[in-house]
Parts: sequence; C-alpha cells; structure tokens
Amino acid sequence: MIDTHAHLSVCEAADGDLVGAARQVGVRRILSVGMDEESNREAIAVAEQHEEVFASVGRHPNGATGFDGRAAEDIAELAHHERVVAIGETGLDYYRDRAPRDEQRTAFESQLAIARRAGLPVVIHLRDPAGGDEALSDTFATLAAEAEGVTVILHCCSVPPGRVGVAAERGWYCSFAGNLTYPKADALRETARLVPDDLLLVETDSPFLAPQSVRGKPNQPANVVEVAEALAAERGLPYHELERIVEANAARAFQW
Repeated sequence: MIDTHAHLSVCEAADGDLVGAARQVGVRRILSVGMDEESNREAIAVAEQHEEVFASVGRHPNGATGFDGRAAEDIAELAHHERVVAIGETGLDYYRDRAPRDEQRTAFESQLAIARRAGLPVVIHLRDPAGGDEALSDTFATLAAEAEGVTVILHCCSVPPGRVGVAAERGWYCSFAGNLTYPKADALRETARLVPDDLLLVETDSPFLAPQSVRGKPNQPANVVEVAEALAAERGLPYHELERIVEANAARAFQW
C-alpha cells in the first residue's frame, strides 16, 4: 500500500519509527509533504534517509501570507532534488482563512506554474466552511484554467458526490484520508464509490485525521491500511485488488 500524503516532520514519533511501523504492515511508499520553507527541507531530509519516503515541496494556503518571487524561486530550486516528486501542498482554504485570499491565490497559481515547468504533479488542498463551496469552485476554476498538462492530486478529497464527476473528467486523482472512516461521512463515502479506479489514491495526512479506530490519537502512515480497507469495502473490492490499483496509480502520478 501507499501513503500518498503525510507530514512526517510534524509527527511526534521519530521518522525511523514511523517508517518502520509502516513497513511492517506493507506500506511501500510514503510521500512526506512540506508546507513551508522549513518543512520542505525536513521532508527532503527524511526522504534522503529512508528509501520508502519521497518528498513534496510547497507553501500551504494557510501560510501564504507574504508569498513572493523569492518564495517561488526557493520551491522551484527544491523541485530539482532527486527525492522531490511533487509540488505542494497548495490550494485554497476558506475554512480557516489564516491568509488573505488574494495571497492564497497568488501562491497557488505560482506553484501550478512551478509544477508545470518542473514536470511534477501538484498536491491540492481545498477546504470550505461547512455548507460552503466557494473554495472548491475557485480551486476547480483555477485548475481548469492553469493546470493543463499538470497531474493534479486532490489531497484529502472532500468533493461532494455531485461534483466529483468534474474532477474525474479532467483526470484529477482523488486521495482519500481517515475521515472516510467516520460514521457521519456518508457523502464522502458516496464520492469514494464514484471515482474511477484509475484515479484512486489513499493517504493518512499524518499526524492529522486518524481513522476511526484510533480517532483522537496522532495519526501515522501505518494507518493508511485502515483507510484502504474502508475504501475497498465501499467499492466492493478485495483489499489486494485495491492495493494493486493504488500502487499503480501512485507510480503513474509520482513517477517513482
């Protein structure tokens, strides 16, 4: 199995312990995702130390305040590192609004351009307040206008069932996290049933979004197995078949 989104540098446990626990349950690859200048370098460092780990570098929308040409140049330079296989996470977050929306959009559009030039996929964060869809609509519009030719991964996919077809039509990967297992996540499970096989990915978003059996505790990459089991059950697939699908999709998306 593959954990396509984790923040190893934010986890309390040691990197080696997290990687070892994941290895024991059959997790073969982990994408450690940066969110700013410091965590980008930490993601690369852990990827250099562990063959299962690769890095994504970017600026999270919640930290987009002050994003400028120098910040873009730093990401573009890191994108050349041999262990970097993606750009992001980037996108739009109207739930927390920790950065002005115009600066979020600037950082988002800049990172899409970096991904295009580097020939790397882009990892997308989008989040709306409950009942809202403005961030989703703005993100989809930006991707449609500026991500032509770029592989898109919708991290922690929360797209409503009625709109996930748009993502599928454009060939955007949908990565499902631990919230798929929550009792009240019926709409998300419906979305998970609608995504084509060749666009499915799974993740933990460690140390966040621990699946139901360990909800409230720090998450870790080994828990991606529980997410995958839930996804397989929703789609009526044996676990080993979903594992084959996800591993093939991740290899295609990240070229590892």
